[in-house]
Amino acid sequence: MPSLSRVLCLDDFEPLSRRHLPRPVFGYVAGATERNASLRDNARAFGEWAFRPRVLADVSSRSQGVALWGRDWAAPFGIAPMGMAALVAWRGDLALARAAREANIPYILSGSSLIRMEEVIAANPDAWFQAYLPGDSRRVEGLVDRVAQAGFGTLILTVDTAVLPNRENNVRNGFSTPLRPSLRLAWDGAIRPRWLLGTWFRTLREHGMPHFENSFAERGAPILAKNVLRDFTARDHLNWEHLALIRRRWAGRLLVKGVMHPDDAVRAVAEGVDGVIVSNHGGRQLDGTASPLRVLPRIVDAVGDRTVVMLDGGLRRGTDVLKAFALGARFTLVGRPMLHAAGVFGQAGVAHAIALLKAEIHTDMGLMGITAPADMSRELLERVG
Repeated sequence: MPSLSRVLCLDDFEPLSRRHLPRPVFGYVAGATERNASLRDNARAFGEWAFRPRVLADVSSRSQGVALWGRDWAAPFGIAPMGMAALVAWRGDLALARAAREANIPYILSGSSLIRMEEVIAANPDAWFQAYLPGDSRRVEGLVDRVAQAGFGTLILTVDTAVLPNRENNVRNGFSTPLRPSLRLAWDGAIRPRWLLGTWFRTLREHGMPHFENSFAERGAPILAKNVLRDFTARDHLNWEHLALIRRRWAGRLLVKGVMHPDDAVRAVAEGVDGVIVSNHGGRQLDGTASPLRVLPRIVDAVGDRTVVMLDGGLRRGTDVLKAFALGARFTLVGRPMLHAAGVFGQAGVAHAIALLKAEIHTDMGLMGITAPADMSRELLERVG
């Protein structure tokens, strides 16, 4: 078991995760699509902006707290939705949800999760739910009603998954959903005994075979099966009429995730959404899609103050969060590092990751000469790329 004292920033979790997780599981978390061009651009885009800090400002009273829809959060970032977290870490969705609740930051449960949403919302009553919905009105209504009955107050519709992408790295690493039993898969697990015993066998012993619990109103496929297929029914039918249907049926806050074009953001606002998440799915969908940071300013300019604009993709440092705020984001989401942290260290790792990023933001705000994330503006940035 490595020591958390070795982890000084979010990037430090990934090499530890590589050594801990079986190759197929690590490849699923860390990889993306085709040439990974979008994945790389997500990080590269932040390096093309430099700061122009102000000096001789009293920053002793700085606070990174952010208010969203009347709710105060302790930091300007939350945990992005990530599928199959319970395959990566023991009860992974609960580890993420509980750490987020203790830190008072938002946690978003993925529709591709392996722990029932009702159990997760009991552990974190402030959790948000992210849905992958088919273009089938009856199934849309069934899942939306289940999310409401579970007690979630915020529903996020992911809109950039019309068809399955070409994830060659999954094929090369032997990853599929469901996983197919094979000698190679068994070997990949056997040479990672801490994961095998502490996550996989422990899950089987205490909770049975994990299933996709939250894709629809009913239970989905098991995570390991020889002849069962996961249901990706008719996502290519999903359209603006379904968003309007959800808005009519859902009484809570509604966000759309995966918006990359200003015109789509404007249309979403017109349909009554409460927020837009600028995201290219962590580079996991259409390879070659621009970094969300690159398109963020145009989307912010297009929608103005009519909705909350968030950024998801490539954030690893406190400076990344401040650059996103400078370009107009009102909130940010961090994904992969939190899952790597959960995989290696469990809930304690997620708590450490949150604390690291909060500490960086606190320091960076002081060095920028600001007292709140909202003080960031485009005038404090210099384009260097």
